[in-house]
Amino acid sequence: MSAPPVDVIDRLRALGLRATPEALRSLLESSTRDRASPTQVCERLVELEHRARDATNLDRRTRVATLGTLCPLDRFDWNHPRSIDKPLYERLLTLDFLQHGHNVLLRGQSGVGKTMLAQNLGLTALQQGYTVRFTTLAGALADLLKQESLPALDRRLRRYLQPDLLILDELGYLPCDSRSGDLLYNIISQRHEKRATVITTNLSFKQWGTVFPGAACVAALVDRFVQHCHVLDIDADSWRQKHAGHDPQPTPPAPTRKRAKSA
Repeated sequence: MSAPPVDVIDRLRALGLRATPEALRSLLESSTRDRASPTQVCERLVELEHRARDATNLDRRTRVATLGTLCPLDRFDWNHPRSIDKPLYERLLTLDFLQHGHNVLLRGQSGVGKTMLAQNLGLTALQQGYTVRFTTLAGALADLLKQESLPALDRRLRRYLQPDLLILDELGYLPCDSRSGDLLYNIISQRHEKRATVITTNLSFKQWGTVFPGAACVAALVDRFVQHCHVLDIDADSWRQKHAGHDPQPTPPAPTRKRAKSA
């Protein structure tokens, strides 16, 4: 059986098909071998292109999410914490909270796995076709504070307002000023009841004021965040300190490629 003419594959690619030349060649060869009808060939071509576009969409959203390297969820030691609501986290993995624009707070001292659990929520959301952005709170605020004009600030705010899921890591680890508090309030209030936000912290809600001394908006910030919020408290000693020198090596996220909604 002769191979498909190269110019046919080139023409399909010129029309904007994202499937690779190798995948197109394989499809045409198998369709010829199977004596597929024109309709069957078109159906196979459409399915191939859907998969290629889904893969491209997922790759792009994964880059934008900036999840970084993470440990797979199966490496989380659920027996280490003295107390943790595992059923709640398993419900969060269904992403029902995201569909309703609810928030999540992961709270516990340093080294108990808050970031790992937050990253895996983000990874699950990516796999299901949602847009995600992961950042430390300090990094997000520094990014916003360096904008030199209000129009520039408004444009940069979209980076944190538009994702379906925003993950702000490490609230309370670095002190912030009142302007930073105003910026966080702006983000939380504009996402309120529209898009989901996950925050990790080592502080109780009543201690958030110590992070933003002098900021009058802290009470309103907490009020909006907690109105629809799932709180997962982790009572544990630092896993990293306990296993110093024995931590499993983190691995880059390798999301399962599923049909993704357009972002």
